[in-house]
Amino acid sequence: MWANTNVRNVVFARFISRAGGEAAFFVGIWGKAAFTLDANPTELAFVMGALGVASLIGASIAGVLVDRFDPRKVVLVGEILFVPAALALIFANTIPSLVLATFMLGLVGTPVFTAISSFAPFLTDEEDELSRINGLIEGASWTAFVVGPAVGALLAGTVGVDAIFVFDAATSAVAAALLIPVKVRKLIPIDETSTGWNELKEGFRFTYGHRRLRFYIFLGSTVWLLFGTFSALEPLFFRDVLGVEVETLGWVNSIFGIGLVSGTVIAARFPARLRTATFLTFLVGMNAVGVLLYVGTDLLQVVVAAGVVWGLIIGMMAPLHRTMVQINAPSKMVGRVMGVNHIHSEVGHLLPLTLAPWLAAALGVQMSLIISGTLVGVGALAFLPAARRLDRTRQAEVPPPGLPDPADEPKTMGST
Repeated sequence: MWANTNVRNVVFARFISRAGGEAAFFVGIWGKAAFTLDANPTELAFVMGALGVASLIGASIAGVLVDRFDPRKVVLVGEILFVPAALALIFANTIPSLVLATFMLGLVGTPVFTAISSFAPFLTDEEDELSRINGLIEGASWTAFVVGPAVGALLAGTVGVDAIFVFDAATSAVAAALLIPVKVRKLIPIDETSTGWNELKEGFRFTYGHRRLRFYIFLGSTVWLLFGTFSALEPLFFRDVLGVEVETLGWVNSIFGIGLVSGTVIAARFPARLRTATFLTFLVGMNAVGVLLYVGTDLLQVVVAAGVVWGLIIGMMAPLHRTMVQINAPSKMVGRVMGVNHIHSEVGHLLPLTLAPWLAAALGVQMSLIISGTLVGVGALAFLPAARRLDRTRQAEVPPPGLPDPADEPKTMGST
Protein backbone atom coordinates (compact mmCIF):
# COMPACT_ATOMS: atom_id res chain seq x y z
CA MET A 1 0.00 0.00 0.00
CA TRP A 2 2.77 2.46 0.97
CA ALA A 3 4.53 1.71 -2.33
CA ASN A 4 1.59 3.27 -4.17
CA THR A 5 2.78 6.73 -5.24
CA ASN A 6 -0.71 8.21 -5.25
CA VAL A 7 -1.39 7.08 -1.69
CA ARG A 8 2.03 8.24 -0.52
CA ASN A 9 1.60 11.73 -2.01
CA VAL A 10 -1.86 12.14 -0.52
CA VAL A 11 -0.62 11.04 2.91
CA PHE A 12 2.41 13.36 2.81
CA ALA A 13 0.27 16.25 1.59
CA ARG A 14 -2.17 15.64 4.41
CA PHE A 15 0.63 15.55 6.98
CA ILE A 16 2.33 18.73 5.80
CA SER A 17 -0.88 20.73 5.41
CA ARG A 18 -2.34 19.52 8.70
CA ALA A 19 0.89 20.32 10.58
CA GLY A 20 0.56 23.94 9.54
CA GLY A 21 -3.15 23.94 10.30
CA GLU A 22 -2.74 22.51 13.79
CA ALA A 23 -0.02 25.02 14.61
CA ALA A 24 -2.24 27.84 13.35
CA PHE A 25 -5.30 26.69 15.27
CA PHE A 26 -3.99 25.51 18.62
CA VAL A 27 -1.22 28.06 19.07
CA GLY A 28 -1.85 30.74 16.45
CA ILE A 29 -5.59 31.48 16.61
CA TRP A 30 -6.16 30.23 20.17
CA GLY A 31 -2.97 31.88 21.37
CA LYS A 32 -3.62 35.19 19.66
CA ALA A 33 -7.18 35.32 20.98
CA ALA A 34 -6.62 34.18 24.56
CA PHE A 35 -3.09 35.39 25.29
CA THR A 36 -2.31 38.28 22.89
CA LEU A 37 -5.79 39.85 22.72
CA ASP A 38 -6.86 38.62 26.21
CA ALA A 39 -10.23 37.31 24.95
CA ASN A 40 -12.96 36.45 27.45
CA PRO A 41 -15.23 33.38 26.99
CA THR A 42 -17.76 35.31 24.90
CA GLU A 43 -15.13 36.79 22.58
CA LEU A 44 -13.44 33.41 22.15
CA ALA A 45 -16.84 31.90 21.38
CA PHE A 46 -17.29 34.51 18.62
CA VAL A 47 -13.91 33.60 17.11
CA MET A 48 -14.73 29.89 17.19
CA GLY A 49 -18.27 30.63 16.01
CA ALA A 50 -16.92 32.42 12.94
CA LEU A 51 -14.78 29.41 12.16
CA GLY A 52 -17.75 27.11 12.71
CA VAL A 53 -20.15 29.06 10.48
CA ALA A 54 -17.56 29.29 7.71
CA SER A 55 -16.83 25.59 8.03
CA LEU A 56 -20.53 24.80 7.86
CA ILE A 57 -20.82 26.74 4.60
CA GLY A 58 -17.70 25.08 3.22
CA ALA A 59 -18.87 21.61 4.22
CA SER A 60 -22.24 22.22 2.55
CA ILE A 61 -20.66 22.70 -0.86
CA ALA A 62 -17.59 20.48 -0.48
CA GLY A 63 -19.38 17.15 -0.88
CA VAL A 64 -21.01 18.24 -4.13
CA LEU A 65 -17.64 19.51 -5.40
CA VAL A 66 -15.95 16.20 -4.58
CA ASP A 67 -18.59 14.15 -6.40
CA ARG A 68 -18.57 16.49 -9.39
CA PHE A 69 -14.82 17.10 -9.78
CA ASP A 70 -13.02 14.51 -7.54
CA PRO A 71 -11.19 15.15 -4.24
CA ARG A 72 -7.81 15.87 -5.81
CA LYS A 73 -9.06 18.97 -7.63
CA VAL A 74 -10.93 20.20 -4.56
CA VAL A 75 -7.93 19.81 -2.25
CA LEU A 76 -5.55 21.35 -4.78
CA VAL A 77 -7.62 24.51 -5.27
CA GLY A 78 -8.39 24.72 -1.55
CA GLU A 79 -4.72 24.55 -0.56
CA ILE A 80 -3.84 27.32 -3.02
CA LEU A 81 -6.59 29.58 -1.64
CA PHE A 82 -5.50 28.76 1.89
CA VAL A 83 -2.17 30.54 1.46
CA PRO A 84 -3.51 34.14 1.41
CA ALA A 85 -6.18 33.25 3.98
CA ALA A 86 -3.51 32.11 6.44
CA LEU A 87 -1.33 35.17 5.85
CA ALA A 88 -4.31 37.48 6.51
CA LEU A 89 -4.31 36.34 10.16
CA ILE A 90 -1.04 38.21 10.66
CA PHE A 91 -2.93 41.50 10.31
CA ALA A 92 -5.78 40.54 12.68
CA ASN A 93 -4.90 42.61 15.74
CA THR A 94 -8.37 43.06 17.24
CA ILE A 95 -11.06 40.55 18.13
CA PRO A 96 -13.40 41.70 15.28
CA SER A 97 -10.60 41.45 12.71
CA LEU A 98 -9.59 38.05 14.10
CA VAL A 99 -13.21 36.90 13.77
CA LEU A 100 -13.26 37.97 10.11
CA ALA A 101 -9.89 36.44 9.26
CA THR A 102 -10.80 33.19 11.00
CA PHE A 103 -14.07 33.08 9.05
CA MET A 104 -12.20 33.34 5.73
CA LEU A 105 -9.73 30.65 6.81
CA GLY A 106 -12.57 28.26 7.63
CA LEU A 107 -14.36 29.02 4.38
CA VAL A 108 -11.44 27.94 2.18
CA GLY A 109 -10.10 25.28 4.51
CA THR A 110 -13.21 23.18 5.10
CA PRO A 111 -13.58 21.85 1.53
CA VAL A 112 -9.99 20.60 1.87
CA PHE A 113 -10.91 18.70 5.03
CA THR A 114 -14.02 17.15 3.48
CA ALA A 115 -12.21 16.23 0.27
CA ILE A 116 -9.25 14.62 2.02
CA SER A 117 -11.71 12.63 4.15
CA SER A 118 -13.31 11.38 0.92
CA PHE A 119 -10.04 10.45 -0.80
CA ALA A 120 -9.74 6.74 0.09
CA PRO A 121 -12.57 5.40 -2.14
CA PHE A 122 -11.04 7.31 -5.07
CA LEU A 123 -7.77 5.41 -4.57
CA THR A 124 -9.08 1.85 -4.12
CA ASP A 125 -12.18 -0.31 -4.41
CA GLU A 126 -11.01 -2.94 -1.89
CA GLU A 127 -12.43 -2.77 1.62
CA ASP A 128 -9.25 -3.84 3.43
CA GLU A 129 -7.26 -1.29 1.43
CA LEU A 130 -9.94 1.31 2.14
CA SER A 131 -9.42 0.76 5.86
CA ARG A 132 -5.64 0.93 5.52
CA ILE A 133 -5.69 4.11 3.42
CA ASN A 134 -8.02 5.77 5.92
CA GLY A 135 -5.64 4.67 8.65
CA LEU A 136 -2.66 6.15 6.80
CA ILE A 137 -4.45 9.45 6.14
CA GLU A 138 -5.68 9.59 9.72
CA GLY A 139 -2.20 8.65 10.95
CA ALA A 140 -0.72 11.50 8.92
CA SER A 141 -3.28 13.85 10.44
CA TRP A 142 -2.49 12.78 13.98
CA THR A 143 1.27 12.82 13.40
CA ALA A 144 0.77 16.40 12.26
CA PHE A 145 -1.07 16.92 15.54
CA VAL A 146 2.22 16.07 17.27
CA VAL A 147 4.48 18.11 15.01
CA GLY A 148 2.26 21.12 14.27
CA PRO A 149 1.60 22.40 17.81
CA ALA A 150 5.25 21.75 18.74
CA VAL A 151 6.43 23.90 15.83
CA GLY A 152 3.80 26.47 16.81
CA ALA A 153 5.10 26.51 20.37
CA LEU A 154 8.68 27.01 19.15
CA LEU A 155 7.69 29.82 16.80
CA ALA A 156 5.52 31.54 19.43
CA GLY A 157 8.30 31.36 22.03
CA THR A 158 11.10 32.54 19.72
CA VAL A 159 9.70 34.61 16.85
CA GLY A 160 6.11 35.39 17.81
CA VAL A 161 2.60 34.11 17.23
CA ASP A 162 2.26 35.69 13.77
CA ALA A 163 5.16 33.60 12.44
CA ILE A 164 2.89 30.57 12.80
CA PHE A 165 0.59 31.88 10.07
CA VAL A 166 3.54 32.17 7.65
CA PHE A 167 4.39 28.55 8.45
CA ASP A 168 0.78 27.54 7.82
CA ALA A 169 0.72 29.24 4.42
CA ALA A 170 3.99 27.57 3.41
CA THR A 171 2.75 24.09 4.32
CA SER A 172 -0.36 24.56 2.18
CA ALA A 173 1.78 25.54 -0.80
CA VAL A 174 3.91 22.40 -0.39
CA ALA A 175 0.81 20.22 -0.03
CA ALA A 176 -0.61 21.61 -3.27
CA ALA A 177 2.63 20.76 -5.10
CA LEU A 178 2.49 17.16 -3.82
CA LEU A 179 -1.05 16.68 -5.11
CA ILE A 180 -0.37 17.81 -8.69
CA PRO A 181 0.85 14.36 -9.94
CA VAL A 182 -1.75 12.31 -8.00
CA LYS A 183 -4.13 10.21 -10.11
CA VAL A 184 -7.55 9.12 -8.83
CA ARG A 185 -9.83 6.41 -10.17
CA LYS A 186 -13.05 7.40 -11.91
CA LEU A 187 -16.21 6.74 -9.96
CA ILE A 188 -19.78 6.89 -11.22
CA PRO A 189 -20.14 10.35 -12.81
CA ILE A 190 -22.63 12.77 -11.36
CA ASP A 191 -25.61 13.84 -13.47
CA GLU A 192 -24.29 16.91 -15.29
CA THR A 193 -27.82 18.26 -15.76
CA SER A 194 -28.47 18.32 -12.03
CA THR A 195 -28.03 21.54 -10.04
CA GLY A 196 -25.71 21.80 -7.07
CA TRP A 197 -28.68 22.43 -4.79
CA ASN A 198 -30.43 19.25 -5.96
CA GLU A 199 -27.22 17.26 -5.53
CA LEU A 200 -26.87 18.58 -1.98
CA LYS A 201 -30.46 17.66 -1.15
CA GLU A 202 -29.97 14.21 -2.65
CA GLY A 203 -26.94 13.69 -0.39
CA PHE A 204 -28.96 14.57 2.71
CA ARG A 205 -31.96 12.54 1.59
CA PHE A 206 -29.91 9.43 0.95
CA THR A 207 -27.81 9.74 4.10
CA TYR A 208 -30.75 10.30 6.44
CA GLY A 209 -32.75 7.57 4.71
CA HIS A 210 -30.00 4.96 5.15
CA ARG A 211 -30.28 3.55 8.65
CA ARG A 212 -26.59 2.70 9.03
CA LEU A 213 -25.30 6.01 7.71
CA ARG A 214 -27.85 7.83 9.83
CA PHE A 215 -26.65 5.96 12.92
CA TYR A 216 -22.94 6.56 12.33
CA ILE A 217 -23.31 10.24 11.52
CA PHE A 218 -25.52 11.03 14.51
CA LEU A 219 -23.27 8.96 16.77
CA GLY A 220 -20.30 11.01 15.59
CA SER A 221 -22.25 14.19 16.26
CA THR A 222 -22.14 13.51 20.01
CA VAL A 223 -18.34 13.74 19.86
CA TRP A 224 -18.42 16.92 17.78
CA LEU A 225 -20.56 18.54 20.50
CA LEU A 226 -17.78 17.74 22.95
CA PHE A 227 -15.09 19.16 20.69
CA GLY A 228 -17.17 22.30 20.21
CA THR A 229 -17.19 22.95 23.95
CA PHE A 230 -13.43 22.44 24.10
CA SER A 231 -12.79 24.78 21.16
CA ALA A 232 -14.53 27.54 23.13
CA LEU A 233 -13.06 26.88 26.57
CA GLU A 234 -9.86 24.81 26.41
CA PRO A 235 -7.45 27.75 25.92
CA LEU A 236 -9.10 29.45 28.90
CA PHE A 237 -8.59 26.25 30.91
CA PHE A 238 -4.87 26.53 30.19
CA ARG A 239 -4.79 30.25 30.93
CA ASP A 240 -7.08 30.50 33.98
CA VAL A 241 -7.04 27.05 35.60
CA LEU A 242 -3.54 25.80 34.85
CA GLY A 243 -2.00 29.29 34.78
CA VAL A 244 0.49 28.56 31.99
CA GLU A 245 1.84 30.54 29.03
CA VAL A 246 0.78 30.37 25.38
CA GLU A 247 3.54 27.96 24.33
CA THR A 248 2.19 25.35 26.73
CA LEU A 249 -0.91 25.08 24.53
CA GLY A 250 1.35 23.87 21.75
CA TRP A 251 3.44 21.48 23.82
CA VAL A 252 0.49 19.80 25.53
CA ASN A 253 -1.44 19.41 22.29
CA SER A 254 1.69 18.00 20.69
CA ILE A 255 1.90 15.37 23.43
CA PHE A 256 -1.84 14.78 22.97
CA GLY A 257 -0.98 14.01 19.36
CA ILE A 258 1.29 11.16 20.45
CA GLY A 259 -1.80 9.45 21.81
CA LEU A 260 -3.67 10.18 18.57
CA VAL A 261 -0.92 8.62 16.46
CA SER A 262 -0.71 5.56 18.71
CA GLY A 263 -4.46 5.09 18.53
CA THR A 264 -4.42 5.35 14.74
CA VAL A 265 -1.69 2.72 14.50
CA ILE A 266 -3.81 0.41 16.63
CA ALA A 267 -6.94 1.17 14.59
CA ALA A 268 -5.16 0.27 11.34
CA ARG A 269 -4.69 -3.23 12.77
CA PHE A 270 -8.25 -3.74 13.94
CA PRO A 271 -9.55 -7.14 12.77
CA ALA A 272 -12.78 -7.17 10.79
CA ARG A 273 -14.74 -8.34 13.85
CA LEU A 274 -14.10 -4.96 15.51
CA ARG A 275 -15.52 -2.98 12.60
CA THR A 276 -18.91 -2.90 14.29
CA ALA A 277 -21.39 -0.32 15.45
CA THR A 278 -21.13 -1.61 19.02
CA PHE A 279 -17.35 -1.25 19.24
CA LEU A 280 -17.46 2.21 17.68
CA THR A 281 -20.12 3.24 20.22
CA PHE A 282 -17.89 1.93 23.00
CA LEU A 283 -15.00 4.09 21.77
CA VAL A 284 -17.29 7.14 21.60
CA GLY A 285 -18.31 6.53 25.22
CA MET A 286 -14.69 6.21 26.29
CA ASN A 287 -14.25 9.89 25.40
CA ALA A 288 -16.00 10.66 28.68
CA VAL A 289 -13.19 8.89 30.54
CA GLY A 290 -10.59 10.80 28.55
CA VAL A 291 -12.20 14.16 29.31
CA LEU A 292 -12.53 13.49 33.04
CA LEU A 293 -8.85 12.57 33.23
CA TYR A 294 -7.80 15.55 31.10
CA VAL A 295 -9.62 18.39 32.85
CA GLY A 296 -10.40 16.81 36.22
CA THR A 297 -7.49 18.47 38.02
CA ASP A 298 -5.46 21.69 37.88
CA LEU A 299 -2.16 19.79 37.69
CA LEU A 300 -0.25 20.20 34.43
CA GLN A 301 1.50 16.84 34.77
CA VAL A 302 -1.85 15.07 35.06
CA VAL A 303 -3.19 16.96 32.04
CA VAL A 304 -0.16 15.85 29.99
CA ALA A 305 -0.53 12.18 30.92
CA ALA A 306 -4.31 12.25 30.44
CA GLY A 307 -3.85 13.90 27.06
CA VAL A 308 -2.00 10.81 25.82
CA VAL A 309 -4.80 8.54 27.06
CA TRP A 310 -7.58 10.64 25.56
CA GLY A 311 -5.65 11.01 22.32
CA LEU A 312 -5.32 7.23 22.14
CA ILE A 313 -9.11 6.86 22.38
CA ILE A 314 -9.79 9.45 19.67
CA GLY A 315 -7.04 8.02 17.48
CA MET A 316 -8.78 4.63 17.47
CA MET A 317 -12.28 6.06 17.09
CA ALA A 318 -11.84 8.56 14.22
CA PRO A 319 -10.57 6.28 11.40
CA LEU A 320 -13.03 3.54 12.38
CA HIS A 321 -15.91 6.02 12.22
CA ARG A 322 -14.80 7.28 8.81
CA THR A 323 -14.39 3.76 7.44
CA MET A 324 -17.85 2.69 8.64
CA VAL A 325 -19.40 5.71 6.91
CA GLN A 326 -17.52 5.10 3.66
CA ILE A 327 -18.34 1.38 3.58
CA ASN A 328 -22.02 2.25 3.39
CA ALA A 329 -21.73 5.15 0.92
CA PRO A 330 -22.41 4.47 -2.79
CA SER A 331 -19.49 5.35 -5.05
CA LYS A 332 -21.35 8.18 -6.76
CA MET A 333 -22.21 9.81 -3.41
CA VAL A 334 -19.07 9.38 -1.32
CA GLY A 335 -18.34 13.11 -1.36
CA ARG A 336 -21.85 14.14 -0.44
CA VAL A 337 -22.16 11.58 2.34
CA MET A 338 -18.84 12.72 3.77
CA GLY A 339 -20.06 16.29 3.31
CA VAL A 340 -23.16 15.55 5.40
CA ASN A 341 -20.89 13.98 8.00
CA HIS A 342 -18.73 17.12 8.01
CA ILE A 343 -21.77 19.37 8.24
CA HIS A 344 -22.80 17.47 11.36
CA SER A 345 -19.35 17.95 12.80
CA GLU A 346 -19.53 21.69 12.22
CA VAL A 347 -23.03 21.98 13.68
CA GLY A 348 -21.73 20.00 16.65
CA HIS A 349 -18.91 22.52 17.02
CA LEU A 350 -21.28 25.46 16.76
CA LEU A 351 -24.08 24.48 19.15
CA PRO A 352 -21.98 24.50 22.34
CA LEU A 353 -20.72 28.00 21.53
CA THR A 354 -24.16 29.38 22.40
CA LEU A 355 -23.93 27.86 25.88
CA ALA A 356 -20.21 27.76 26.67
CA PRO A 357 -19.82 31.40 27.81
CA TRP A 358 -22.92 31.12 30.02
CA LEU A 359 -21.78 27.80 31.50
CA ALA A 360 -18.29 29.15 32.12
CA ALA A 361 -19.72 32.19 33.91
CA ALA A 362 -22.12 30.09 36.01
CA LEU A 363 -20.03 26.99 36.74
CA GLY A 364 -16.48 27.86 35.77
CA VAL A 365 -14.41 26.73 32.79
CA GLN A 366 -13.26 23.47 34.35
CA MET A 367 -16.69 22.26 35.47
CA SER A 368 -18.20 23.14 32.09
CA LEU A 369 -15.65 20.91 30.36
CA ILE A 370 -16.25 18.07 32.82
CA ILE A 371 -20.01 18.24 32.22
CA SER A 372 -19.54 18.16 28.44
CA GLY A 373 -17.46 15.00 28.69
CA THR A 374 -19.96 13.32 30.96
CA LEU A 375 -22.78 14.04 28.53
CA VAL A 376 -20.91 12.27 25.73
CA GLY A 377 -20.69 9.16 27.90
CA VAL A 378 -24.44 9.31 28.56
CA GLY A 379 -25.09 9.80 24.84
CA ALA A 380 -23.04 6.73 23.95
CA LEU A 381 -25.10 4.63 26.36
CA ALA A 382 -28.25 5.87 24.63
CA PHE A 383 -26.88 4.77 21.23
CA LEU A 384 -25.79 1.32 22.44
CA PRO A 385 -29.13 -0.56 21.91
CA ALA A 386 -29.36 0.71 18.32
CA ALA A 387 -25.72 -0.28 17.72
CA ARG A 388 -26.42 -3.83 18.86
CA ARG A 389 -29.48 -4.05 16.62
CA LEU A 390 -27.42 -2.98 13.61
CA ASP A 391 -24.77 -5.57 14.36
CA ARG A 392 -27.32 -8.35 14.74
CA THR A 393 -28.77 -7.62 11.28
CA ARG A 394 -25.42 -7.15 9.56
CA GLN A 395 -24.19 -9.66 7.00
CA ALA A 396 -21.29 -11.87 8.03
CA GLU A 397 -19.04 -10.01 5.61
CA VAL A 398 -18.91 -6.22 5.46
CA PRO A 399 -20.31 -5.14 2.07
CA PRO A 400 -17.79 -3.58 -0.29
CA PRO A 401 -17.76 0.21 -0.66
CA GLY A 402 -20.92 1.50 -2.27
CA LEU A 403 -22.91 -1.70 -1.76
CA PRO A 404 -24.91 -1.46 1.49
CA ASP A 405 -26.58 -4.46 3.08
CA PRO A 406 -29.89 -5.44 1.45
CA ALA A 407 -31.60 -4.44 4.68
CA ASP A 408 -30.16 -0.98 4.32
CA GLU A 409 -31.95 0.19 1.18
CA PRO A 410 -32.68 3.93 1.44
CA LYS A 411 -35.81 4.83 3.31
CA THR A 412 -37.79 8.01 3.58
CA MET A 413 -36.66 10.86 5.81
CA GLY A 414 -39.10 9.83 8.50
CA SER A 415 -38.20 6.15 8.61
CA THR A 416 -36.63 4.53 11.66
